[in-house]
Amino acid sequence: MALTVLITRDVEDRYRGFLSSTMLELAPGVYASPNLSARAREKIWSVVSDWHAHLGHGSLTLVYPDRQADGGLAVRSVGTPVRTAVRLDGILLTTRVNPDLPIEAP
Repeated sequence: MALTVLITRDVEDRYRGFLSSTMLELAPGVYASPNLSARAREKIWSVVSDWHAHLGHGSLTLVYPDRQADGGLAVRSVGTPVRTAVRLDGILLTTRVNPDLPIEAP
């Protein structure tokens, strides 16, 4: 178990109520938990991403340690603008994905 951070932007109040019951709100829309199990993290992500699929408003970004992922961090994101994690010269960066442009391999 390690630090998990979930960031919300421009979402409905229901997210705040739910996330505040499971994680500490560090700043408006920024939630963290130092001891969240993988099972609890997956359940929380399942709930908030399902809400986002139905409500379709704002964005959510989840960040947590993952030894298998580039840079040792897993990043999940839903909403607009779509962001994705990329590795560039050994550094983990995030980039916006423009759905109108084709994605080119490096």
